[in-house]
Amino acid sequence: MSKRILMIVGDFVEDYEVMVPFQTLLTVGHRVDAVCPDKKAGDSVATAIHDFEGHQTYSEKPGHQFRLNATFADVAAEDYDALVLPGGRAPEYLRLDDRVLSIVRHFAAADKPIGAICHGLQILTAAGVVEGRSCQAYPAVRPELERAGCQWIQPSDGLDDAHTDNNLVTAAAWPAHPAFLRALLALL
Repeated sequence: MSKRILMIVGDFVEDYEVMVPFQTLLTVGHRVDAVCPDKKAGDSVATAIHDFEGHQTYSEKPGHQFRLNATFADVAAEDYDALVLPGGRAPEYLRLDDRVLSIVRHFAAADKPIGAICHGLQILTAAGVVEGRSCQAYPAVRPELERAGCQWIQPSDGLDDAHTDNNLVTAAAWPAHPAFLRALLALL
């Protein structure tokens, strides 16, 4: 049965972490509304490609323009079955938006599926919905998760696994897409 999924993005969202889940979820028949605060359907957000090239952290390169297909101002969280929060740099400022945090709190309180990857978990910590939970995230997010009362689960060396805690599916980075999407689809 087709589900209605909300994806919250912003400028410099990680390219693969928005494109791959968006297209995959559409491909298997779900409706995905990709929104950004203060933008409308047809607008775009810039993406950034984060790559793992042997440095102490990921590198960042310009990505694509990702076209939004829904308007943030029209979102009613109760109309959606699941939420997806991609990573990149966008979560750094999306977590400062009370409207975004309210939406996240709705999904958590309603026990609806939430998929968050990489730095997307920064939004979950800001919303105060990870206390007593266990999650994966990009290792640089670990201190925030632990301060928020969440148990950080060490990702595999290849960053290619995912972790499920009830309605919450999390992963460290885009190499985990197969495991992340498999787990999210199982919840749907």
